[in-house]
Amino acid sequence: MRILASLILAAGLLAGSAWAAPVPADKMAYVGNWQGKDMQLSLSKEGKVEYKRGRPNDQVNLSIDLQRFKGNHFEAGVSFVTTTFVVSKPPHREGGKWKMTVDGVELTRDE
Repeated sequence: MRILASLILAAGLLAGSAWAAPVPADKMAYVGNWQGKDMQLSLSKEGKVEYKRGRPNDQVNLSIDLQRFKGNHFEAGVSFVTTTFVVSKPPHREGGKWKMTVDGVELTRDE
């Protein structure tokens, strides 16, 4: 993941951020700032993705563009260098809070 993150970051710096796809109307529940154990994920309606994940010996901090949604999952990156965020539980209300599970981590959206 560290090499992929470096490649995406380098490609993003070279290409700029003109390639972000806006979030489709039927996926607006994904928009917002999400927090979970060792993970932060932010998705703007314009398609900007901010991703931070901190694990022992593996720190990832990305600012990349949304490319597309594939079902509940979404791809972000630049050009042909992308990564897929696997959404096993799409955004839903639980106990009055918005939650979703991405890459195996349960996230709660900031209100």
